[in-house]
Amino acid sequence: MKHEESQTQRHCVKWFRYQFKQPDYVIFAVPNGGKRGKIEAGIMKAEGVLAGASDLVVLAPERVIFIEMKAGKGTQTDKQKEFQKLVENLGFEYYISRNFDEFQELINELLTK
Repeated sequence: MKHEESQTQRHCVKWFRYQFKQPDYVIFAVPNGGKRGKIEAGIMKAEGVLAGASDLVVLAPERVIFIEMKAGKGTQTDKQKEFQKLVENLGFEYYISRNFDEFQELINELLTK
């Protein structure tokens, strides 16, 4: 994940955890990005890492929300598009968020109405 995306994601997670408390709401990151050596990459793949999985997962009462963070005009990879299709075909929600304000608006819309 690029630095700008990482910084935005950290801000989003911090805000979410302040606004929406466990155990009713949970947010967690999927550590798919980053450079890894062949051995570590092989271990992670065997452990279940899935290419294209969204950056964040939100668990809320009776719903699961997948959120992909993108900075600026960043676009999804083919694997991310495949993951989105899989998630939506299984009946779950998938969104792309590009900045903190967009994330905050999305979460408030989904979880407070």
